[in-house]
Amino acid sequence: MSVLVFIEISEGTVKKTSLEAVSYASGIDSAVTAIAFGQADEAALQSAGAAGATKILHVSDAKYNEGNIQAYASAIAKAAANESADTVVLANSSLGDPVAARLAIKMNASLASQVVELPDTSNGFTVKRSIYTGKAFAHVDLTEGKRVIGIKKNAASIKEDGGTATIEAFTPDDQAGDFKVKILSQEKATGDVLLPEAEIVVSGGRGLKGPENWGMIEDLAKTLGAATACSKPVSDMDWRPHHEHVGQTGIKVAPSLYIAVGISGAIQHLAGVNASKVIVVINKDEEAPFFKAADYGIVGDAFEVVPKLTEALKAINS
Repeated sequence: MSVLVFIEISEGTVKKTSLEAVSYASGIDSAVTAIAFGQADEAALQSAGAAGATKILHVSDAKYNEGNIQAYASAIAKAAANESADTVVLANSSLGDPVAARLAIKMNASLASQVVELPDTSNGFTVKRSIYTGKAFAHVDLTEGKRVIGIKKNAASIKEDGGTATIEAFTPDDQAGDFKVKILSQEKATGDVLLPEAEIVVSGGRGLKGPENWGMIEDLAKTLGAATACSKPVSDMDWRPHHEHVGQTGIKVAPSLYIAVGISGAIQHLAGVNASKVIVVINKDEEAPFFKAADYGIVGDAFEVVPKLTEALKAINS
């Protein structure tokens, strides 16, 4: 069995979720080839080597810098054929998901997304998937000879002892239709820590009473090195920008720590955050539904609890 991993580059570095995908793949096969698109130096690419890749194919052609989904799928399919890879692994993401769908068609492969464990190969090839927004799991048999697997964020621990990878330049065969659509510009969310990649998220709801009170959320987030987020009603009322809205109809996050302040915990919000490793809820209403999903809960006034929590954390860090 040979495994190819698609790794995403952001601002010259390999994304954490892609390093998780590489480490996951190394659990399937000891010889893992990765393919990367975009500008990145050797030191950045070698982070994938430490995570378990033995070879990295680097596509440095500038026209592949902009995340062209169809072109990426064609290039990955060619790389998989060249490397005789029957399994392609990538991270579930806004880029990885559409690439995976197109790649599965090009390779005539089985496709499984939101995978959370290494496959069971004792009787075929069976993967465990997170379904129903993390409320249940499904065991799925991938019956085709080729497979495309999307890994859920935080489903795999990142290895750091994989060694040094061989880096090779890779030139895809440009397909006629791949560049018919051109990306003219991109507008990315701004902030010290971007929400989709954040390991810690501090989120606020209507319990904060207005946008003028968001300073304490931002102060806590800055102290923790966290991203800020909000519930849907908050973004609907324009208290916060819509790219901070987490939930079923917003961004789905899976940080190591999610702190919810003044959020009741409607099912639509829980659907977007219940993959978090640890959830902390701060709410003065002890009957708030969010407490049932929380690992830790503080019943108290957010305007008293949050500043004291921030002060305590600053004292620890000083």
